[in-house]
Amino acid sequence: MKASSYSSVLERIEAALAAAREIFARFTPGKIETEYKSGHDPVTEADRALDAALRQNLLRDGEGWLSEESADDLSRLDHDRVWVVDPLDGTREFVQGIPEFCVSIAMVERGQPVAAGVCNPATNETFIGAIDCGLTYNHAPARASQRRELRGAVVLASRTETKRGEWEKFQNAPFRIKPMGSVAYKLARVSAALEDITFTLTPKNEWDIAGGAALIASAGGFVQTLRGPLTCNRKDPLIDGLIACGPFLKHDLLHFLAPSLQLQNKQA
Repeated sequence: MKASSYSSVLERIEAALAAAREIFARFTPGKIETEYKSGHDPVTEADRALDAALRQNLLRDGEGWLSEESADDLSRLDHDRVWVVDPLDGTREFVQGIPEFCVSIAMVERGQPVAAGVCNPATNETFIGAIDCGLTYNHAPARASQRRELRGAVVLASRTETKRGEWEKFQNAPFRIKPMGSVAYKLARVSAALEDITFTLTPKNEWDIAGGAALIASAGGFVQTLRGPLTCNRKDPLIDGLIACGPFLKHDLLHFLAPSLQLQNKQA
């Protein structure tokens, strides 16, 4: 990875991920007490411990904070730099013992995700990147998929969305659909060309996607919301959906999804 103007930010991200790995080591996926928030979203002791550790390692004076596991302090809107984190993305998978969960960290600067780290402790995978220095996957340089056609591409789909039947309309698509948990983990894998594409037509929160979006951008890939460029640190952190892929798949993927996007926009 070449020198980065975000080097101190990346150092904090690496320290936070190291602290997160130590916390994960205290828990056994699939064997942990679970509570449920409003909307039936699971939360565990691990979520809370991770949130505290990330805050301690990342946050400095003059920076904002947005986390799934913290009360939203809207003073973040007054800061140019904001940490957007999901201490445990894929809690359902964590609770079920499925190795598709991660910690996701993003530094957002003036609305743009510019540096990030995603770590899946179950698979020992770490993705770190910044927009001015590129991406590393387990400390080796990586970049987004260089595939040039949809046929044969592998698309990571939300495990929950596929169970709800939301991907049935894509069963005859030219690509292969692979269900997986954790939005951030799917985006991270696409950033390192482990798969080619991921998208969701279902609204997600900024903490779900900011880290992965920064990794995609760092890796030279394409990422946008259903309506255009991604902007983070908004008052309402809910995003309409997200599309991400290697750079040469952008045109064909947007063309393929156009009918679905038009329908989504009419319903919005």
